[in-house]
Amino acid sequence: MRVQALCPDVWMFVGDEVESVATAFVNGDEVLLVDALGSEADAAWLRDTLCGQMGKTVRLIATTHFMSDHIAGLVQFPCARVLAHRHHRQTFLSQNRRVDAFYREPDFIFNDMALRWGRHQLRLLYNPGKTMDHVSVDVPSADLACVGDNIVGHIVYLSKADPQLQRAAIGRIRQFGRARIVGGHIGVFDAAVLAQAQHYLDSIQRHVVHIRKETSPDTVAARVAAIRIEDCIAPGVVPVAFERTWHARNLEAIVTQSIFALDAALASGAQAA
Repeated sequence: MRVQALCPDVWMFVGDEVESVATAFVNGDEVLLVDALGSEADAAWLRDTLCGQMGKTVRLIATTHFMSDHIAGLVQFPCARVLAHRHHRQTFLSQNRRVDAFYREPDFIFNDMALRWGRHQLRLLYNPGKTMDHVSVDVPSADLACVGDNIVGHIVYLSKADPQLQRAAIGRIRQFGRARIVGGHIGVFDAAVLAQAQHYLDSIQRHVVHIRKETSPDTVAARVAAIRIEDCIAPGVVPVAFERTWHARNLEAIVTQSIFALDAALASGAQAA
């Protein structure tokens, strides 16, 4: 577990469970959290650090998306109000590793909204990509954006997502023009991470479409499993262990969920025409 100051009044917390990230915006003794970590132990550490050691009170929790590995702390701060997109329940029910004990009904439902917290204005913008409830939090005064799982480090996670929506979501974040990007996992990156994640998405799609078009169906699984992260990652990026793990999960999801099968069929149809 670690804490990093992004500004004097903005702190990032990274838990042990899947390196899930929470970002605290501080206004005096009060805190607005973006996301709330991925396990009961991590969320208890977050509460003890913010409230016990720092003497703060968490008043609001804004969620980038309603998956269990980002909302464990909702029940740890019962007096805080919870903000979520209106599609939050669909996302919660559709996830692979749902933890029902972490679910808490939001107090406020929104599409887009802006709110003032201390010296910062936070723009909570609906930006579906990894999930249909995804929200990007743009903070011009801190020159950063919290983007949830629309990126996962320098890559993306494809499971149960529409790659086309993911690509569009990353493109919209790039339009914010922020210098720092806080991901849903691992931590904070410079703005180049967005282009690098998009490169990975485009590259893995090209590999899989080629495999699906050019090989027999009974060999697709083995060929996909052999795609190395080095074949997909942006030039100059050295993948960390977390990204390697999620790349392997992508390869599994591509086979079991037939990801990019439609793209391959459309490409084959275009060639035939």
